[in-house]
Amino acid sequence: MRYLSLLFAILFLATGCSATKKSLDYVFPSAEGKAAYLQSYNQTLSLIDIPLEEVDLQTNYGIAHVIVSGPKSGEPVILFHGMDASSTMWFPNIKALSRQYRVYAIDFPLEAGKSVACGNKLTNRQIAIFYNEVFDYFKLKDINLVGASRGGWMATYLALQPRNKIKKIVLLSPAQTFGGLKKPFKVLTAVTLKLFPSQKKLDLFFNAFSVYPNQIDNAYKQQFYLANTNAKSRPRFINMLRFSKKELNSLKIPVLVLIGDHDIVNGLKSLERVPKLIPDAEFALIKNAGHFLSIDQAEIINTKIVDFLNKK
Repeated sequence: MRYLSLLFAILFLATGCSATKKSLDYVFPSAEGKAAYLQSYNQTLSLIDIPLEEVDLQTNYGIAHVIVSGPKSGEPVILFHGMDASSTMWFPNIKALSRQYRVYAIDFPLEAGKSVACGNKLTNRQIAIFYNEVFDYFKLKDINLVGASRGGWMATYLALQPRNKIKKIVLLSPAQTFGGLKKPFKVLTAVTLKLFPSQKKLDLFFNAFSVYPNQIDNAYKQQFYLANTNAKSRPRFINMLRFSKKELNSLKIPVLVLIGDHDIVNGLKSLERVPKLIPDAEFALIKNAGHFLSIDQAEIINTKIVDFLNKK
């Protein structure tokens, strides 16, 4: 058994890697484009008017960029953002969560952001290792995961892995978890923005994904636009397989699911499936909110998350 463990460790180290210039070039083909994006990222980050620490740490699958805030003695809350959104999407939420909790927002590798993957592809298992190495670096246990859209799917995936350190999960309109796309044609505005970026396509995207697009700070809109014009990322839909009923039934930790009433990804039918798939889960429909519910109804979402996390 000891020799098998040693062999596994050798194989793991052989398949792991570190960030390279090649991987940086994959996400940002142009140095000027990368610089413009990072400047915009920092501008959005400045909207969070509390002390923040930005940490870059090496994992076997690249560099993880983590935004850290809140009391050091606070219970950990990990934030997983949606596709191409980066951790700055949490600008309306981090301050409220950081009053009591130690918050870690992690940029997803392979997309525009400050994390850097060591290649242009990672499997779900490799991404899980990437995140778990971050957890180990900060010596985290009893972890609360909050995930939006693709981040919600990833939070669910991690919670289903054996011997994980997850205490609770909050899923904000998780993609591919409780149903398919409610309005696929409107979701395609994200694809057309990526393929044919323009100000008009950007407006169509935010109009589809938000109930109050005019209230979203222009700094974040600009950053999202630059993510689509200056960076190359691949949607991971093919990697996001639907979870089986048996898998979701096996979740024994507290789960909170929140979906906006104007969401184009998940609808009321998705919400109705929640108690059938995770019998003990809490769930709610958020009024006047789209897929960007953490921005559309930030105060309500913040309160619901904190109340849920505070429950014993």
